[in-house]
Amino acid sequence: MIHFKPILNFFTLSLVVLLLSCSGGQKKGEQADSGVEASTPKVEINSEAKLLLKTLSEMGDYANSRNFPSLIKPSAVFEELDGNIQIIDLRSEDAFDDGHIKGAVRVSFSDLPAYFSNDIKPFEYDKIVMVCYSGQIASYATSLLRLAGYGNVYAMRWGMSAWNKYFAEDSWLDNVSSEFQDQLETAEHDKAAVTDLPKLNTGKTSGDEILQVRIDSLFAAGYSEALIHADDVFEDPAHYYTINYDRKDKYESGHIPGAVRYKPGGTLGIVSEMQTIPTDKEVVVYCNTGHNSGFATAYLRLFGYDAKTLTFGNNAFMYDKMKEEESALSWLPFTEAEIHDYPYVSN
Repeated sequence: MIHFKPILNFFTLSLVVLLLSCSGGQKKGEQADSGVEASTPKVEINSEAKLLLKTLSEMGDYANSRNFPSLIKPSAVFEELDGNIQIIDLRSEDAFDDGHIKGAVRVSFSDLPAYFSNDIKPFEYDKIVMVCYSGQIASYATSLLRLAGYGNVYAMRWGMSAWNKYFAEDSWLDNVSSEFQDQLETAEHDKAAVTDLPKLNTGKTSGDEILQVRIDSLFAAGYSEALIHADDVFEDPAHYYTINYDRKDKYESGHIPGAVRYKPGGTLGIVSEMQTIPTDKEVVVYCNTGHNSGFATAYLRLFGYDAKTLTFGNNAFMYDKMKEEESALSWLPFTEAEIHDYPYVSN
């Protein structure tokens, strides 16, 4: 806490008061570019959402921690293969049999809660690494597991596509596109009106119970409903409430028509921000690669939003633009430079 020395004269004190009155006295986390007017009436959030927020905060507020999102590079996984690490492959049985990382076990997405509860002792490992085709399903799964309290779970960035080129051909290399980059816009859009968070209706009376019910239901539902493709979004952008989950300069460079920017690290768990996300529309979250948005989507779906992560992120619709502006804006276009030549085994 900052302690002010009692040396302010009347002029300085008056200036401080004036600045505070002009700024509306915003606290950290209440973003100046939130799109919500300071005079907007507060809307009370429902009791189950309050309990869930409180529980997540008591568990360490993962969504606003330095560990969010929990991504690990393939090179780091390769270096630790002989260490105390468990690799879980979320791909189909056929894909796993065709080739996987040595020592990996295949677990279906919906079976993850049972696997963590019954088949392993999760905290005996230094790291548990989720692996999938492109890294996006793994990101979604990892976020849910972290929110459930498993603090040593990571998603491997780029998925098996970066492990060996054999796996990239039908995944990342086949999905980068510039098809819609001529439809981007630069106009800034305001956030929606403040409303209540979704009503979860679990019937539970404690945050721990609500969290467990929500986690179980999301794993049981699978991951398909949490994904959406660029073709669908650009076909009818007005149908969706699209969240650009990235830096402001990237948003200003060009975004999906109608997209509203939400600040990474200043949205999830912040009630005033989450209350501007509509509960009556499909919500699309996108970022550079689909990794960060996968983590954010899991959090929003935990709270009952009909949120979906845009697969392959900006790479799916503005790839050439990303390449052109890579140095200036730190875009992350997927290229063959991301692909390693690491060994794999087949069944």
